[in-house]
Amino acid sequence: MIEETAETNQTLLCSDCFTDEGLRIDAFKLGIEEHLKCPNCHSQEGRKLTKELIEALAWRFFVGGTTVRCDYGAAPVIQCNEHHFGRSDISPSIWLKDDIRLLEEAAQLGFFHYGPRLWMIGEVEPLKDLQDESKRLQIIKRVMKEYPVKTLVMGEKFYRLRICPQRPADPAEYDSPPIALAGKGRLDSPGFPIMYGSQDIDVCIHECRASTDDDIYVATLEPKRNLRLLDLTHLLEEDVTEFESLDMAIHMLFLARSHSYEISRAIALAAKEAGFDGIIYPSFFSLIRTGGHPFETTYGMSLRRYHPEREKYAEAYTIQNFALFGRPLENDLVSIKCINRLILTQVGYIGHFGPVEY
Repeated sequence: MIEETAETNQTLLCSDCFTDEGLRIDAFKLGIEEHLKCPNCHSQEGRKLTKELIEALAWRFFVGGTTVRCDYGAAPVIQCNEHHFGRSDISPSIWLKDDIRLLEEAAQLGFFHYGPRLWMIGEVEPLKDLQDESKRLQIIKRVMKEYPVKTLVMGEKFYRLRICPQRPADPAEYDSPPIALAGKGRLDSPGFPIMYGSQDIDVCIHECRASTDDDIYVATLEPKRNLRLLDLTHLLEEDVTEFESLDMAIHMLFLARSHSYEISRAIALAAKEAGFDGIIYPSFFSLIRTGGHPFETTYGMSLRRYHPEREKYAEAYTIQNFALFGRPLENDLVSIKCINRLILTQVGYIGHFGPVEY
């Protein structure tokens, strides 16, 4: 065990070993700061990489870096594992070829073009039925039945952000948009306004697409009574594959762009008819906020469904948003605790690189 630990911690490469600039930067971010000579290139300044870190670098650059989003779902173009060692079949840019050989030899892995399981790109039966107007109601009835009720308790805080309101100090500015303007968001429909909010202020900024040029205000709100919400962030327990999973269908629905709004609006209307005060739903910006990777798998199996601590895994990569039906301030369901101006003083981006040819 001591020998195995020593071998695991052994430096094999460093960030200065690589020619590709993106790969070098990613290696520097992942590597260990240690001013010893690299056994490969003899640099003392490069961040040092063990076998485990090299595997993480390969996944981040070639798997994460080639992931393509579809209408629903996403999948990488390239995968890598130890079973393909010595049998890589990708066609990288010329400046990456030596770097790939270094990664292959150091981590004993190979790179290959990935044929994803079709559920990863939206071939999920309940999701397909939601897209079919003749079958949509049947699945929405399941959603009403299988997802739990969660209570937003009286006095529990959440936030609503507005950009350039006409009267920033007027509480009415933070209610749902007027009925005449409803029908542009993910869950509101014509004649059916919705107040959107979150307990995560950073997500509020993302959702409103706020920039440093905007005049931004944040209202802190709280319910005046317990509110009954349909919790669509709940991880369902199901004895089915990803292809038949209602949980996967709803997960993909809320990570999809505006083409999915017709479906989510139908769910919101059904929840209103069922007597709910609103919905808790996953923010579209959950992954960019948490640093998660869309639809992670191990050998084609969804980590959301098969992770040993799947509930903690799902919770770690989900930011909850609130959608309260109607006009909650006007209808005296919520109250404003305070209103503040929000000044953005620093904006930063965290990302990684990927190949341009493969």
